[in-house]
Amino acid sequence: MARRNRRGKLPLDPVETQIESLSHDGRGVARIEGKTVFIDGGLGGERVRFRYSKKHSKYDEGRVVEVLSSSPDRVEAKCQHYGVCGGCSLMHMAPVAQLVLKQKTLMEQMSHFGHIEPEEWIEPMTGPLWGYRRKARLGVKHVPKKNRVLVGFREKGTPYLALLDKCEVLDPRIGTRLAELGSMIETLAAYNRIAQIEVAMDDKNTALVFRNLDPLSDSDQKILITYGQKNDLWIYLQSGGPDTITPIWPKSPQLSYAPEVGLTLMFEPSDFTQVNATINQNMIQLTMELLEVCTEDRVLDLFCGLGNFSLPLARRVSEVVGVEGDAALVKHAQNNAKLNDLNNATFEQADLTKTALKDYSWANDGFNKILLDPPRSGAFEVLSQLADLGAERIVYVSCNPATLARDAGELVHKYGYTLVSAGIMDMFPHTSHVESIALFIKV
Repeated sequence: MARRNRRGKLPLDPVETQIESLSHDGRGVARIEGKTVFIDGGLGGERVRFRYSKKHSKYDEGRVVEVLSSSPDRVEAKCQHYGVCGGCSLMHMAPVAQLVLKQKTLMEQMSHFGHIEPEEWIEPMTGPLWGYRRKARLGVKHVPKKNRVLVGFREKGTPYLALLDKCEVLDPRIGTRLAELGSMIETLAAYNRIAQIEVAMDDKNTALVFRNLDPLSDSDQKILITYGQKNDLWIYLQSGGPDTITPIWPKSPQLSYAPEVGLTLMFEPSDFTQVNATINQNMIQLTMELLEVCTEDRVLDLFCGLGNFSLPLARRVSEVVGVEGDAALVKHAQNNAKLNDLNNATFEQADLTKTALKDYSWANDGFNKILLDPPRSGAFEVLSQLADLGAERIVYVSCNPATLARDAGELVHKYGYTLVSAGIMDMFPHTSHVESIALFIKV
């Protein structure tokens, strides 16, 4: 019998078991004495030794400490911090196997929550595997016991920051600088009053927003500015909420990106933008193809953000109305439309969970095509309103396959749409995050 800890809950010794399958978040699934155990680092078909990490009434959790017989899908993790850092969970799995897992997740969620299956599965969309991430929020913490400032992500399963030197999935402009950033912050008088660094990049520029809990002295600001100048990094301070973000070098920085050739979108470091530029560009083109856009179309873009889809659409259709709940993003979208001379794109602030579409004049003429790109919670509250607009095509971009499946079921079973196609887009390689897209047609 395995030794147990003093509280009698977790066995102290590693336990040997067979991994039967994988959960949607990429953990191995085993059965021990009739109870399910989710095991970090295990792959289907493997024989492993693992150590329990948590026990619950209906299931337990653990982590692999030794692989006795490995799956053909197992690879050596590229990152030296893998297994300690909580940022990635699938780096021990071959990239092709990761795609299979994510596609299976979408399929199972469609079946379980939506009770549907598309007529066709779209081939998975892929992009760069390393250095793809252009947006991140890095924790910062002075740790007296380690006598250093840590910069990076939390340890897997703990609230503590991991001791990281570099990150393989972050764009190398910052991914290779984690230890360097920590060393620089150590030279500040306020070394223990920097809480986080918001990272935002475009093709050429990198913005670092330092969240300062107290006002920084002139000498500390000079250290940050000098660091930015030396390494071609833009430096901002944030003393409170997002509205307090202020550049200190250069004086008037402006981030921008091109969702497609010939189009420029301006954004601020705190604005939501897709982290993976390559996937974003390909996703936009796929969306245009699925919508079958033409010059006669009037398109509604819900949850439009700063115009990521709306403005490429405006170059191809008669009119686009973008709707967004965040007033700042609406303003940015309007400015981006002016910047690109797209007078057929209008942007409105609205919370459609509280106010009906029919109450807005811009919805009176209806839309023949609709794009949805909601947050993780999905678009359930607005589906009944969409059905009244008479749209012949709806493309739904999702960052949560469960809510996509739920909403897809509603569109099909309640509102008369057909789920024609669906597929995954690998926005976040080496993580269990599933980005997906689906096409609905009303016959």
